[in-house]
Amino acid sequence: MIQIYKTDNGILSKIKAPEEGSWINMIAPSLEESEYIADRYEIDIDDVRAALDDEESSRLELEDGYTLILVDIPFEEERNNRRAYTTIPLAIILTQDVIITVCKEENMVLKKFCRGRMREFSTKKRMRFVYQILLRAANVYQIYLRIIDKQRSEIEERAGDNRTEDDDLIALHELESNLVYFATSLGANRAVFDRLTRYKRIQQYPEDTELLDDVIVENKQAIEMTNIYRDIIHGTRDLLSTIINNRLNNVMKFLTSITLVMAIPTIISGLYGMNVSGNWMPLSTTPHGFLIICIITTVACIIALVMLKRRKML
Repeated sequence: MIQIYKTDNGILSKIKAPEEGSWINMIAPSLEESEYIADRYEIDIDDVRAALDDEESSRLELEDGYTLILVDIPFEEERNNRRAYTTIPLAIILTQDVIITVCKEENMVLKKFCRGRMREFSTKKRMRFVYQILLRAANVYQIYLRIIDKQRSEIEERAGDNRTEDDDLIALHELESNLVYFATSLGANRAVFDRLTRYKRIQQYPEDTELLDDVIVENKQAIEMTNIYRDIIHGTRDLLSTIINNRLNNVMKFLTSITLVMAIPTIISGLYGMNVSGNWMPLSTTPHGFLIICIITTVACIIALVMLKRRKML
């Protein structure tokens, strides 16, 4: 799918054919669409379709007639019937006339631009537009990181209320996996941003340089948030494991105590059930002997329960 936009006097409009100063947004383009753009602007077809490969790494390439900026952006998906987050490549291609973005999925980063909700956004100011995209990507990273931390907090609250389930451990593992993706992609993007600080191919205005500084700062903050949240999730997972193990230990301790108490009547009844002469069995000829034995057994069980309670075995 190819969408073409152009801004005039701060108003974003959708146009049918590419013009000078326009923005070509390609979402999961077909091979024919990729070849059309590649032939029209003399771009290597592999560069046009680079963002469609999940294994492509972030990079900055200066080619004859165009520049390719490939970065990883955050993306929300469904994994194991849970809302999860990963990263996907986004290619930004700068030519003499237009700016081209290529991505395999619709995403939050470009959606705000497509809806014309980005302030001071112009498709004609190409470098500023690029930096605004990168800044938006860093901001979306931080939004998703806060959501991940909120989900971790909910799991931690359930642990505090003793409502921890095995699924919570799986959910924490998923959250930690999301942070691994984020950390890897943010680190790779940082290398691209460092190269952009030395980017002299297209004229940059002072305000553009300041915007790039904001991008680097926000990306660095996202990296720090990722590392902090990953450490916190690791601690929360250890906490849940400890709680679950402690719960299992309590169950085993309770069952052991009950077994000890139930052993008392079992032993007494076993002794009286032996095949020996009744004349030698205590209370065998005493009136209400059975009742007396039952009372003694009950008292012995109660004493055992009290002793186990004092030793915190129950």
